[in-house]
Amino acid sequence: MSEAAYGIDGMAHRAALASDGHTVAYLAGGVDRFYLTGHDALLTRIAADGVVASEMGCGSAPTKWRFLMRNRLIAAGSAAILVVEAGWRSGSLNVAGHAAALGRPLGAVPGPVTSPTSAGCHRLIKEFGARIITDATDAAAL
Repeated sequence: MSEAAYGIDGMAHRAALASDGHTVAYLAGGVDRFYLTGHDALLTRIAADGVVASEMGCGSAPTKWRFLMRNRLIAAGSAAILVVEAGWRSGSLNVAGHAAALGRPLGAVPGPVTSPTSAGCHRLIKEFGARIITDATDAAAL
């Protein structure tokens, strides 16, 4: 379950589809306005074999504030949140904040302390008590 962004979100959706798993893509616009357009084929496949959802009406364009608003749906629909990479200020941290408020378990994959893409994960561990995830067993336990 994610927003169908490039990177790990798209890979997670593809992995779920390839393994006959379940996947949900939450959009910041209407379900008829796929975003990112580079993921049109992926979102079409998710719509056929999974779920594409939005609280916005058809025809609604994705806007900056709708991405942040949509993040609470991702948190509410998840049993747990695992953040693999995130900058100090990241949409993933916004999702994690909503999840923490709902009492959902949080996990973070720590990276090098010098890496800007690990700063958000370290912040989750420090400020939100996220569990440190180092392998698939840790992720499954989350």
